[in-house]
Amino acid sequence: MRLRDQGRIALRYSFAFGRGYLSTFLASLSALGLILAIGLLIAVLSVMNGFDKEMRERILALVPHITVYGTDPLVDWQPVASALAARPEVQSVQPFVQFDALFVRGRDIETGIGMGLPPAQAEGLLAALDPALQQRFNEASSGLLLGSGLAARLDAKPGDSLTLIVPGSDSSNPAATRFAAVTLLGLFATGTELDESAAVISLALASELAGLAGAVSGMQLRVDDLFNVHGLGWSLLADLPPGYYTTNWMMTHGNLYSAIQLSRDLVSILLFSIIGVAAFNVVSSLVLVVFDKQGDIAILRTLGASGTDITGIFLLQGAMIGVLGAVLGSVFGVLLSLGIPQLVAGLEQVLGIRFLSTDVYPVSFLPVEILMSDVLWVSLVALSLCVLAALYPARRAARLAPAQILHQERV
Repeated sequence: MRLRDQGRIALRYSFAFGRGYLSTFLASLSALGLILAIGLLIAVLSVMNGFDKEMRERILALVPHITVYGTDPLVDWQPVASALAARPEVQSVQPFVQFDALFVRGRDIETGIGMGLPPAQAEGLLAALDPALQQRFNEASSGLLLGSGLAARLDAKPGDSLTLIVPGSDSSNPAATRFAAVTLLGLFATGTELDESAAVISLALASELAGLAGAVSGMQLRVDDLFNVHGLGWSLLADLPPGYYTTNWMMTHGNLYSAIQLSRDLVSILLFSIIGVAAFNVVSSLVLVVFDKQGDIAILRTLGASGTDITGIFLLQGAMIGVLGAVLGSVFGVLLSLGIPQLVAGLEQVLGIRFLSTDVYPVSFLPVEILMSDVLWVSLVALSLCVLAALYPARRAARLAPAQILHQERV
């Protein structure tokens, strides 16, 4: 029997085009299970890919990759910055001052993390600002930039005057506490947890408030290889005199990145098992089809069809179910992935709640990134499982005795 004839019979058994055959119903049921399983897996993988992308491109674009500290505040920091910037692996170096502070507006008081950054460089948090706001920040010596979440809790708007209270290192001496009146120049909304606690002022003012008298807390570095920060950190220390140590983004955000990767792997295993269940549902479906088509199989055998021909028919039927499920499931998964952000936003508006908030989660929205490699991989796995699942019923159909079947039907 030619492959074309096998395919025509398998196509008729799978899709009878409205004739209401039992085989058509069973094939449609198997394909529907595959479509749902493949679509859900692609959607979940796309969301996980989105979180991974946001972690790499948004969060890690705002935080330093490596931070160099001194055991004491860095007074003569320019030679240190030049030595670090000379390394080819380092993209940029900028000094910073970090301190804890109270932000006061009228009767509203909030805690936050103050960050002093040099005005000449627009990277990290400053890169999230529009150029006009960056220019105002560079020109204002007592200007303040607030995260949108922190500003909302203070009910502060650009142009408002706020008071910064920075406690001194000596808790027994209240006079060590420093105060500064600043003007809110603007807000930054990065969509990350930084919006809830971060504030940026000029480097000189931050050094004064932190009691460093012109010194800085350390150096923030951006590097080429995000995943070699441990080794690079030790290598950088080898070029510096004693009294320095480093931290990196893996120490502060590495657990979050690992949790995203682990969640992606666990969810993939779970949903691949669902695809396996849907694919092996083809076994029971094709066994029933074999039982329903015993007479047809017997007639084909008497007309000269071999056991291999019968096996090929049912393997092709399993492959057709797999192809249909993979194609429609992939389309459904891509469309579902594209619609998830709007669906979540609509549910938030209808229910009046926020599913993702930066005071709990690292981002305030549901990111999605569709990778064609994921779509192809899921489709190929589903198709392979369908073909494998069709082996048993195909071999069973090939072993049917045509004389016995025809005798049973005549009786």
